[in-house]
Amino acid sequence: MLQHLHPTFTMSDTRPNIILIITDQQRYDTIAELGFPYMDTPNLDRLVREGVIFTNCHISAPSCAPSRASLFTGYFPHTTGIFKNADTWRHSWVELLNKSGYQCVNVGKMHTTPFETPLGFHERYVVENKDRFLEGRYYFDEWDKALAARGLVKQQRVLYREREDYNECLGAFDWELPADMQSDNFVGNMATWWLKTKPKLDKPMFLEIGFPGPHPPYDPTPNEVAPYLKKELPLLEVTDEELENQPPPFKAMRKHNSEVDHDSVVHQLNPSQEARHRQRAYYLANVTMIDKKVGEILQALEERGDLDNSVVIFTSDHGDCLTDHGHSQKWTMYDTITRIPMIVWSPGRFEGNRKIDGLCQQMDIGPAILELAGIEVPDSLEARSVLPALEDREWNEREVVFAEHSRDGILQETEFMTMVRTHEWKLVHFLGEPFGQLFDLENDPDEVNNLWDDSNYFIKKFELLGKLREWRIRSSLVTKNWADDYR
Repeated sequence: MLQHLHPTFTMSDTRPNIILIITDQQRYDTIAELGFPYMDTPNLDRLVREGVIFTNCHISAPSCAPSRASLFTGYFPHTTGIFKNADTWRHSWVELLNKSGYQCVNVGKMHTTPFETPLGFHERYVVENKDRFLEGRYYFDEWDKALAARGLVKQQRVLYREREDYNECLGAFDWELPADMQSDNFVGNMATWWLKTKPKLDKPMFLEIGFPGPHPPYDPTPNEVAPYLKKELPLLEVTDEELENQPPPFKAMRKHNSEVDHDSVVHQLNPSQEARHRQRAYYLANVTMIDKKVGEILQALEERGDLDNSVVIFTSDHGDCLTDHGHSQKWTMYDTITRIPMIVWSPGRFEGNRKIDGLCQQMDIGPAILELAGIEVPDSLEARSVLPALEDREWNEREVVFAEHSRDGILQETEFMTMVRTHEWKLVHFLGEPFGQLFDLENDPDEVNNLWDDSNYFIKKFELLGKLREWRIRSSLVTKNWADDYR
């Protein structure tokens, strides 16, 4: 049991409701108001204009479960031991909110293992990956049950494989079943249903809403994708020189992803511009579908009378290369994967229309949530609260952010990978190997020129390797008693 509990609150509990909306695999460059005018995201634009956006927020791991476990525990993967998808994850700081008097509800994806682990929630309405194929393939979540009740067979890998164009689609397919049964529509509708029908209690609520998209298969309804197919969309040029200078594990992963159809995506080693544009259009259309549901959730909160005393947080667990850098999905350390949107909206509580450029880890929102709830933050947390930044007080940004991942079924040719990033530089280290990646982010923001073997930058490389060493040593010291909070 978690030990850091707040004294019981009274029936006049006026602490804020906390609404945490998490998408799956959403890049930073997918919200119009953040400077990407090809997007159609009016509701997220509103949150940006009226809220606080952290423009340099980075995840702790480039895949779902370890990233989410860091967010919901406040510890890095090497501390939690959750290094990859399907690693057991049973505890979180939601338990603290629960014990302090919050009504804790999850609608949609969390990606715990086992899927239905309570994790501190009073109610869980689990919706998992859109295209479960290995672990959890025969787990029937709320979406599966709803499809079955309607007599519908879910669009999924075994059916997509029957298409003649399957190998050319890069995971992008029209949603051909009723629109309300598309997974993001389903989760958004379930969240608004809960808000409209659940009786209000004399306690604040913590509501986590986990959208399955825009994770592949990229499956918007035809009417949503049509406008994007007509737009000019930015696609990062991929050169033979960049591909040749990538570390061997990334080269092996490119080949693997072209041979194994993870999440209904058959990666192409040299896709055409037309195929890349089509995939990008479908992905962005999924984001627009989510945006519409965010608007409906805000409306439901207002109709319920809860919006004025709510803190709404919008973020994602990691990004997606979408063929940039020659890669599919995640499992790399490019900014298209590690840098994600983090918007905090609460007019009247936090001054809006502010962009905070300081480096932070996504998990740093966790202790801020606990502080907003009046809960003592465990001393061993590696997360550092961003509440001072939200309240426009003095805030010490991180000098360095980190991400890490172990070998799994996709990233097969390395035992362990770690990213070290400052504002100006990024280094990617592969355990026990002479190769790696080093990027000068000021002069090469797209991360295409790998300087790892350039003797002109050896001092910078060893400086960043030193930061990695110091971080791991300090982490072991600070978290030596962390398990006491989760026993």
